[in-house]
Amino acid sequence: MTRFIFITGGVVSSLGKGLCAASLGSLLQARGYKVRLRKLDPYLNIDPGTMSPYQHGEVYVTEDGAETDLDLGHYERFTGVPSRSTDNVTTGQIYSKVLSRERRGDYLGATVQVIPHVTDAIKAFIHADVEDEDFVICEIGGTVGDIEGLPFLEAIRQLGNELGSARSLFLHVTLVPYIASAGELKTKPTQHSVKELLGVGIQPDVVVCRSEEPLGRDARRKIALFCNIHEPSVIEARDVDSIYAVPRSYHEEGLDTQVCGHFGLDATAAPDLAMWDRVLDRVRHPDGAITIGVVGKYTSLLDSYKSLAEALVHAGIANNVRVNVRWLDAEIFERDDAATHLEDVHAILVPGGFGERGAEGKVAAAHFARVRKVPYFGICFGMQMAVVEAARNLAGLPEAGSTELGPCNDPVVGLLTEWMRGEVVERRTVHSDKGGTMRLGGYTAKLTPGSRVAEIYGATEIVERHRHRYELNVNYRDTLESAGMLFSGMSPDGELPEIVEIPDHPWFVGVQFHPELTSKPFAPHPLFTAFIRAAIEQSRLM
Repeated sequence: MTRFIFITGGVVSSLGKGLCAASLGSLLQARGYKVRLRKLDPYLNIDPGTMSPYQHGEVYVTEDGAETDLDLGHYERFTGVPSRSTDNVTTGQIYSKVLSRERRGDYLGATVQVIPHVTDAIKAFIHADVEDEDFVICEIGGTVGDIEGLPFLEAIRQLGNELGSARSLFLHVTLVPYIASAGELKTKPTQHSVKELLGVGIQPDVVVCRSEEPLGRDARRKIALFCNIHEPSVIEARDVDSIYAVPRSYHEEGLDTQVCGHFGLDATAAPDLAMWDRVLDRVRHPDGAITIGVVGKYTSLLDSYKSLAEALVHAGIANNVRVNVRWLDAEIFERDDAATHLEDVHAILVPGGFGERGAEGKVAAAHFARVRKVPYFGICFGMQMAVVEAARNLAGLPEAGSTELGPCNDPVVGLLTEWMRGEVVERRTVHSDKGGTMRLGGYTAKLTPGSRVAEIYGATEIVERHRHRYELNVNYRDTLESAGMLFSGMSPDGELPEIVEIPDHPWFVGVQFHPELTSKPFAPHPLFTAFIRAAIEQSRLM
């Protein structure tokens, strides 16, 4: 029997509903239950693929090729359960499906309305693709009171009635601010938030209170009284020193105990959190520290690189060091000498990105790393710019560039117009829609035996997740390999370069895919682990 947990948020955004969902999922897993996590986003976009990283943060790509909300990255990192395209839905997708059905005549002439047609489509999504999971945890994006979120709240209200309390639970995440001038916590925002939720017919069973200070008995009693719940169901969620401390913190507050009790499940035995304790011990007691310079385009909003930042933490855990990240805007390298900002870093990472802004700065960062023998890791666009740099300065092609940035005489990077996905040929043109038209999801790559990356992976065939529209031009392979850059990973048909490396460099690797998407604290990605190990070696030389 599958049970459904619906997580809503109130007062303000960015309270950590995604981390709450992920942590609760990991706690239920530690108790032996099978979980699935889903995100319902109220915005009208079909998916976040065409949204600015400054507005939405990172686009998380699933193995089956969906562009989704970054919270799905938290879900995977905390539970290890691979997210699917069926685990994220937006208002845009719901309305698109409803209107398509209306055009086909599926509603048999009925007046199409939010209730029941839109809410039925939302409920169908929540139930879709559920197999033998014990729990499905559904996070509702936005905050209670947002007009765009009302259909989702109505849908889960209906589901709560249909499933009954034996199979459904409502958890509300809210803010209990500390007013320094008054020297006390204020519960009124939480009271109003729950009142707003009650106004749409949903009585929360558990209230998770984000706060900077301990709640105290009086605050708990007041919240329980005004929110119409039992006092043990008021869960304190205080700030912690690492997001990987959240599962342990929630358990100590009794969140998993309250959830199990609601469903009549035995919770007398403690969950096995040894894995999280080992992770936290490494995070809190490293043997040393190294500094990584990340030269990116969206460094003013670090959520744009959420999975990347966490993958570096994971690699630090694997190597028992603290990874300090110096976030550097690529544009500064178009004005300043790269050495000014990179002289004292132990390794350089250039992540993905789109468009011309900052591109030459990324080329400059790759040049500095190659010439100065500093470990370099180029991901997606960061790989492409490293190849552009090598083409210009090693292969004698001074006008090498990418057609993404404009016409050039030597397009070592060009628009990807045709590729294989399994047995199906995918085709795109420059005029194709922007949304959902990139090479997305998991693809196989063949690695050159004896290469650095084959040694790192311990394999000659891998599957990694992609998100890109432009590709290295395989016609330049011989020229670049003659200049010292090895194409050590290729698509199975040998047409699409996947990995490049420079064998006579201490550590210089570029990958077309996004390895950060599959890294986890208890299973760090091998490329990041090897990269941080190279940075440690570099630190010993400085």
